[in-house]
Amino acid sequence: MTTRRRTGPAPHRPPLPVREGLNPTRLVLPHDPATVARFPFALDYLLHRFAADEERLREKVALGEVVTGHGEPVGPTTPYEPRGFLYLYRDPPEHEEHVPFEPEVLHRDDDLLVVDKPHFLATMPRGRWVRETVLVRLRTALDLPELSPAHRLDRGTAGVLVLTVRREVRGAYQEAFARREVRKVYEAVAPLAPRGGTLPDGVPLAPGEPRTVRSRIVKRRGVTRAEEVPGEPNAESVVTLVAADDASGLGLYRLEPHTGKTHQLRLHMASLGLPLLHDPFWPELRATDPDDHARPLQLLARSLELTDPLSGRPRRFESRRTLSAWPAQVRESNR
Repeated sequence: MTTRRRTGPAPHRPPLPVREGLNPTRLVLPHDPATVARFPFALDYLLHRFAADEERLREKVALGEVVTGHGEPVGPTTPYEPRGFLYLYRDPPEHEEHVPFEPEVLHRDDDLLVVDKPHFLATMPRGRWVRETVLVRLRTALDLPELSPAHRLDRGTAGVLVLTVRREVRGAYQEAFARREVRKVYEAVAPLAPRGGTLPDGVPLAPGEPRTVRSRIVKRRGVTRAEEVPGEPNAESVVTLVAADDASGLGLYRLEPHTGKTHQLRLHMASLGLPLLHDPFWPELRATDPDDHARPLQLLARSLELTDPLSGRPRRFESRRTLSAWPAQVRESNR
């Protein structure tokens, strides 16, 4: 019989339940003296902060859908509590473009749900993508209101995505990813380096020989792309050319991130002069272009391995997807 390790105290539960696959939004009330003096009541602060949505906000208050961190409905005379919490439901966009692809379940047990995420489907709600996300779709379809990602994949990236089923185990798996105890292997299609030539740093990329790339990557708020800057490296990836197709000028690469910075693999490949095929960020930023479902980013989270933090057993999950731009005849010859 397997003995479970303790997972620590249960995380704080929001006073409002998940509704239609969506968590309530949590607001933290500012504690600066000017704000505290200006707003004696919580509702006054809300109406000031969301002035453009005053009518809708008053409707939510009247329905009891805005509550304090103690679960008490907010009314006209609810006191303003510095550093206190307010919870309310976020209205999804009226018109959200449908993503015509579904995540496929690779594994399910009492603790984990592992899926094969398609390209173009975001991991969780953010920006203009709310319902059209892995998290909201699966919470609704599988009736799993406590489902939560243990890590994230970019919207454009396909492949293995691990989610926790129960709130009580969420922290243990998220910490395993944060401590870099999970081995991830990606596949990508990108141009081949010029035959007999070298990459921008003057070091050749030999087929089958792993190449380590290190740099300092920062992602600035409000800036679409992450960027490499001078300084101590905080990002490391291992790049290996697995197979080459001279007819198309493309290569199949194995990418192994040893850190988890935003856009790390895409940026490291671009810095080598080998931008991933159909990448809307590199070499030129085309992030505002509409999705072209026939040209997905050629990046796939192929496999993921970890020692289960609860059972201590090794676990491995592998994607069943393929990269559409990699020539079929080359794929067959390299099996």
